[in-house]
Amino acid sequence: MVAVPSTMLPLGTPAPDFALPDPTGAVHELDGLADGAPALVVMFLSNHCPYVRHIGRELGLVTARFRRQGVAVVGIMSNDVEAYPDDAPDRMAETARVFGWEFPYLFDEEQSVARAYRAACTPDFFVFDSERLLAYRGQFDAARPRNDEPVTGASLRAAVDAVAAGAGAPSEQLPSLGCNIKWRPANEPEWFG
Repeated sequence: MVAVPSTMLPLGTPAPDFALPDPTGAVHELDGLADGAPALVVMFLSNHCPYVRHIGRELGLVTARFRRQGVAVVGIMSNDVEAYPDDAPDRMAETARVFGWEFPYLFDEEQSVARAYRAACTPDFFVFDSERLLAYRGQFDAARPRNDEPVTGASLRAAVDAVAAGAGAPSEQLPSLGCNIKWRPANEPEWFG
C-alpha cells in the first residue's frame, strides 16, 4: 500500500467555493453548509481507501461532536468512478451509513473541487475559520492501517476546537497520509505525482 501525503495548502487560503450533489442528487453549496458556523471542516474521502476505512467509525463520532458544536462539516469524494466503481455515489451512501457519517457526503464528478483545494489523498482534511480562511490542513491523527496507534481523531479535534473557539489552530500541523486521489487522466494536476 503506497501512501501519499497531503499538499499542505498555504494557511490563510480562502475556502474554494463549490456546489456538489450528494448521492440522492440534492446539491449542496459551500455558503449554505457553512453559513454562520465558527469553523468549517472539508474532508476528501473515498469508499474503498484502507486509510479512510481505518478511521471511518471514529470519523463519524468526531464529526457528530463537531456538528453538535455548530461546526460545519462536509465530505467530498473526487475519485474517478469509472476506474474505481466502488467509489460511485450509491456506494457513497452505503459507506456513510456503515460508518455513521451524518455530514453531507458529496460527489465531485468533474474533480474540479479536489483540484481547487489541492487535495492529494484520502483522507485529506481542511479546517477553515469563521472568515473561511484556512487555519489547519493535516492529519486526523497518527493512526494508520499498519501501525498500532489508536484511532482518536486527536489532531483534527485539537485544530477544530481551537479554531471554533477563535484561538487559531495549533502551529504544528502534520500532513495527512492516504490513498492518492484517483484522477482521470485528463484531470491529473501538474503538482500530482
